[in-house]
Amino acid sequence: MNTSSDAQKGELDRRLVVSALGVVQILAWGTSFYFPAVFAAPIVANTGWSLGIVVSGTSIGLLVAGLISPEVGRLIDRHGARPVLAASSLLFSAGLIGIGTAPSAAVYLAAWVVVGLGMGTGLYDAVFAALGQRYGHEARGPITNLTLFGGFASTVCWPLSALLIEQTGWRAACFIYAALHLCLALPLQLAVTAKRPISQRAGRNEQVRDMPASAPIKNEQALFILVATVLSFAAGIGSIVIVHFMTFLQAKGIAEVAAVSYGTLFGPAQVGARVIERLFGARYHPVWTMIACCILMALGLGLLAAGFPFLVLTILIYGAGYGISWIGRGTLPLTLFGPVRFPRLMGKIAFPSLIVQALAPPAGAIMIERLGADATIGLLTGFALINVVLIGAVLMLYRAQRSTEP
Repeated sequence: MNTSSDAQKGELDRRLVVSALGVVQILAWGTSFYFPAVFAAPIVANTGWSLGIVVSGTSIGLLVAGLISPEVGRLIDRHGARPVLAASSLLFSAGLIGIGTAPSAAVYLAAWVVVGLGMGTGLYDAVFAALGQRYGHEARGPITNLTLFGGFASTVCWPLSALLIEQTGWRAACFIYAALHLCLALPLQLAVTAKRPISQRAGRNEQVRDMPASAPIKNEQALFILVATVLSFAAGIGSIVIVHFMTFLQAKGIAEVAAVSYGTLFGPAQVGARVIERLFGARYHPVWTMIACCILMALGLGLLAAGFPFLVLTILIYGAGYGISWIGRGTLPLTLFGPVRFPRLMGKIAFPSLIVQALAPPAGAIMIERLGADATIGLLTGFALINVVLIGAVLMLYRAQRSTEP
C-alpha cells in the first residue's frame, strides 16, 4: 500500500475542495454581507428609498439565515452538503434578481428574505458543517483555509461592484452577480461536494480524543451553551464595530478621509491573524484560538476607549481577534463535540449568533444615539471583557471534563 501517494492525493483533494468553496465564499459574502457598502448609495440615489431601508436588507438576510440555521444543520446531517450548498447558489441568484428588479422598497426587502435563505445555506456555518462532515477531526485545516478566502470578499467584491455599477448601473450589476452564482458558484459546489453524506470513520458514538466518552450530558450541555454564548458575543460586538467603525473614529477626532484609510487595515489584520492560525494552529487546541480572539478584541476596544495614540496598532489588534473568531466558530465545536454531530450542532450554534449579528447594528445605533459614541465603545469593551470571562469558563469546564478520563 502506497500510503505516501494516498496522503498526497488526500492533500490535493482538500486543496481543490477548499479552493472551489473558497471562491464561492468570496462571491457569497460579497453579494450579501458586504453588499450595501457599495450598492447602498447608488440604490438610494436611483430610487429615493431611505438609506435605513436599503441597509436593513442585510439585517433581514442575517435574521432569516439565523432562523433557518438549525434546520440547515439537520439537512446537511441527513442528506449531505451537496443539495444544501447547491440550493444556496440558486437562492442567492434568485434573491439578487429580485433586488435588481425591485420596483418598490417592499419588494426589495422581500428579495432580501430570499438572499437570507441563501446566506443560511451557503455562508461559513453551512460550509463549516460540510467540511466537518467530509474530513472529520482533520477538518480544522480546511476550515482555517476557507476563512482565508473569505477574508478577501470585500477586497475582491467592493472594487468589482463599483466597476460594475459604474459601467452598467446597480440593477444590471445585481443581474451579473446572479449569473455568477449560477454559472460559477453552482458548478463549483456541485463538483466538489459528495452526492451522499460521507460516512464517518467511526460510529455515531464517536468522541473527540480529548473528551471522555462518558462525559456527563449535563456538563456537555453547559459547555455547548457557553460556546454558543461566546461565539454570539463575538459576532454581535464585531457586527456593531464594522457597521459603526467610522462613527467611532470620528468621535475620537479622526477626519472622515483618514477614518476610511484606517478602515482598510481591517482586512489585512484579519487575514494575517488567520495565516498565523493556519501555520501554528495544529500545535494547540482550538479553545486557545477563541481565548486569543476574546482577549485581542477586548484589548483592541479597550485601547480605542482609552484613546491609545497608536490607532494603527489598536485596529490591528482588534482586527486580528475578530478575524480568528470565525475560525474558532468552526473549529472549537468540531473539536469539543466531534464530527458526527457537528452539522446539527453547527446549525444550533449559528442560530443565536446570526440573529445577534442581525440585531446588533441597529442596537448599536440606538446606543450611539442615546449614550454617545464614546460610551458605546466603553460598553462594547465591557461586553468583550465579559466574553473573556466566558471563554475562561469554557476552558475550565473542558479541563474538568478531561480530568474525569480514566
